[in-house]
Amino acid sequence: MAEYHCPGCGYTYDESTGDDHEGYPPGMLFNDLPDDFVCPACSVRYKEDFVSGKLDESGSSDEITS
Repeated sequence: MAEYHCPGCGYTYDESTGDDHEGYPPGMLFNDLPDDFVCPACSVRYKEDFVSGKLDESGSSDEITS
């Protein structure tokens, strides 16, 4: 399972935990989120703006292509 991060605010969508508050169950793949998905934290960034990978201590991502 992968993590995807909003480059605007740092919100993380983790496929293994989903986002219960937004109605996305654990195990829901990022690619299966609705096409009109926007960052639930800042509402500015769209799905295609998210970066995959784990964040390091500085908040930078070790981007993984999927």
